[in-house]
Amino acid sequence: MIVAEELTKIFDDFLAVDRISLFVPSGKVMVLLGKNGAGKTTTVRMLTSILRPSSGSARVAGFDVVKQAEKVRASVGVLTEHHGLYGRMNTEEYLQFFGSLYGLSARESMQRAVPLLERFDLQVARKKRLSEFSKGMRQKLALVRALLHDPPVLLLDEPTSAMDPESARSVRDAIVQLRKQGRTVLLCTHNLAEAEELADLVAIIHGGRILIQETPEKVKEILLGAPEFEVKLARPLDAWPSGLPAGVTLRESDGDRARFYIESPAQTNPHFLRWMLEQHLEVISFQEVPRSLEQAFLELVKERESGEVYA
Repeated sequence: MIVAEELTKIFDDFLAVDRISLFVPSGKVMVLLGKNGAGKTTTVRMLTSILRPSSGSARVAGFDVVKQAEKVRASVGVLTEHHGLYGRMNTEEYLQFFGSLYGLSARESMQRAVPLLERFDLQVARKKRLSEFSKGMRQKLALVRALLHDPPVLLLDEPTSAMDPESARSVRDAIVQLRKQGRTVLLCTHNLAEAEELADLVAIIHGGRILIQETPEKVKEILLGAPEFEVKLARPLDAWPSGLPAGVTLRESDGDRARFYIESPAQTNPHFLRWMLEQHLEVISFQEVPRSLEQAFLELVKERESGEVYA
C-alpha cells in the first residue's frame, strides 16, 4: 500500500531526505524511527502529496504521489505535527467541515464521527469550542479527523504525544484494531516501547537515509547479535558439561544460573532443552533474556555516527 523508491527531498542546498525506499504491505504497521531532524516528517509530507519530491517516486494506495496527488489525499488519513484545529469551531462544526472536504454530508460526517468520539472519550465535548481543548484532547480530535473518511492508509506523526497514559492506550488499541481491519499504517514515534508493541516492520532513518528496514526481531538480531537465553537450575553446578549442541555458546555461568548465545532459537532450543535433560540437569526455567528495540536503535545510531552503515 506504500511503495517509495529513491525518494529524495532537497531544500535549497539542504538534503533533507536522501534516496529512501520503503515498502509497507497492506494491513501492516511500519514504524519510522529517527532522531529529531532525521527526515521523518519530510518523508510523511511527501507520501501525503503535501511536498513534491525532488526526485524518486512513491505510490500510496496505488496512486502516484505527484501525478495523482488528489487521489492520494483522498485515500490517506494524516496526523501531522501541526494539527490545523480552528479554535472558533466546536467539535461537530469542525468534523462536519472536514467531512465536506471528503464529499460527506453533515449527517454522514456525524454518523461516522460519533463512534470515533466515543472511542477516544470526546463525546462530551461535541459542542465545546476547540480553543478550550487541552493538548491531549486536540491530539485525539486530530486523530478522529484522520479516520473520518475511512481511509485505507494512515500516516501518523507522534499520535500519542501529549496524551495521558489512558488516552495513549486507547490510541494504541485503535491502531491494533485498524490493522486487524486491513488498514496500512506508517507511524512516526519517539516512544520506542510503543514502536515495539505496534510494529510489524521498523525503518530507522538517520541523516535523511534509511539505515535498516526489517521486522523488530530481525532488527534486534542484526544489531545486537544472537539472542541470549538464561537457564536456572534447581542446584548450582561447579561447571557446565562439555559438548554443548551446535549453535549454543556459553556466555557466563554462576552457580545455578547460566546464559547462552543461541543461533536460530526456533530450531536449536528444542535440541538444547533435550540435551540438558539428558545430562540430568534439573531445569527450573529456560527463557530468552529480554532485548528492547531501544537498545537496537541506540546501537545503530552509535555505529552510524562512528561511520558504519547497515543495509
